[in-house]
Amino acid sequence: MKTTDVLVIGGSAAGMVAALTGKSAWPEKTFILVKKQKEMMVPCGIPYIFGTLDSSQQNIMPVDNLLEKAGIESIVGLVVAIDIEKKTAKLDDGEEISYQKLVIATGSTPVKPKWLKGAELENVFVIPKDKTYLDSMNSKLKNCKKIVVIGAGFIGVEFSDELAKREHEVTLVEKLPSILSLAFDEELSTRIADIIVGRGVSLITNNGVKEIMGDGKVSKVKLENGETIEADAVILSMGYKPSTELALKSGIYVDESGFIAVDEYMRTHVTDVFAVGDCAQKRDFVTRRRVPTMLASTACAEARVAGINLFNINVIKTFSGTIGIYSTAIGDTGFGTAGLTENRAIEEGIAILSGVFEGVDRHPGNLPDAHKQLVKLIAAKYSGVIIGGEVIGGLSAGELTNVIGLIIENRMNVNSLLSSQIGTHPCLTASPAGYPLIKAAEIIAAKMRNY
Repeated sequence: MKTTDVLVIGGSAAGMVAALTGKSAWPEKTFILVKKQKEMMVPCGIPYIFGTLDSSQQNIMPVDNLLEKAGIESIVGLVVAIDIEKKTAKLDDGEEISYQKLVIATGSTPVKPKWLKGAELENVFVIPKDKTYLDSMNSKLKNCKKIVVIGAGFIGVEFSDELAKREHEVTLVEKLPSILSLAFDEELSTRIADIIVGRGVSLITNNGVKEIMGDGKVSKVKLENGETIEADAVILSMGYKPSTELALKSGIYVDESGFIAVDEYMRTHVTDVFAVGDCAQKRDFVTRRRVPTMLASTACAEARVAGINLFNINVIKTFSGTIGIYSTAIGDTGFGTAGLTENRAIEEGIAILSGVFEGVDRHPGNLPDAHKQLVKLIAAKYSGVIIGGEVIGGLSAGELTNVIGLIIENRMNVNSLLSSQIGTHPCLTASPAGYPLIKAAEIIAAKMRNY
């Protein structure tokens, strides 16, 4: 039987970061990480192996190199049982590992709805973090002309754009009235939809899928309104569910939504057992409600908190809820969102004020790589605390979205943002006199003066 101080189950972003942070915080302790596959995919890079990148090999995380340099043992295998009393884990090859502390980072699996007739037909694909599956899927899609992508969240939008680059005829279907509607308010999601359509993707919204049709192999997709779309392949981008079967059968508490329950130190109900990443329970940073957010950035933040708190609770190193910071790009246009949308805030009963400002991300605006930059901020009406923000701009939009995330996390209000010092440069940022983030805050401040 192998023995280790810390056992980490899962080799994707959450597991890797938990092991590396833990080893850094507790260098005298021994660590073993067990992962299902030797080569682990960069989760957010998966859509790009179907267009921009030449192969999946260009989207591999350097897990083994990082772990080896840190002095962490890595094992390829599948943990099939955990004995929480004896503190042992059993692998599928019969080997057992004894541990002091356990970190579960088993991730998530893509949803293939049981109610969707035809989901089992040939050439109907989901999007797992599985290199072997994705390589096979990529090979088959190259021979498909007409592809239907179901679900217009971030992954569905990215997949559609990447497949269109390879000159597939792509139709993106979304049941809700607009794409990315859980992340952006309508005035921004409409602009994003125009971009994706302009790049050759056919878009159908406010119309779900009723059935996938075909004789053994997909040939059509039937929509809820009765219309049909010809299809050589269908990609289901309909969300993910937490992989918590191992925890559940081991006696580790899993909530009614299927997530492993954790506290702000990422501890489960079982002493010395932590859970991080997609399999772990999440709360919204602002509303405190439980949410099904699954993001690599959130997973890594949780993993750092768990690693630091493994052997001694550091009372200021807690995870206080997911802000939900998303960003992506279509061509040279980047867009991102952090915190609550205006619609979500209203649904939660939060009185809000918003400010929208559109400027340019360079100064002067006729510099060669200048791009329009639109910022929307959402603030609590009476306190002025920033609770959400959305950006459409150039490729710098991703980092600006991260800044908005930091503003939300530090509970900055409009006035503190207005007095913040920002560094600017003509080739790097918008003008200090017309910085869209600050100008959006000024609009909210003006509204507050009227109350």
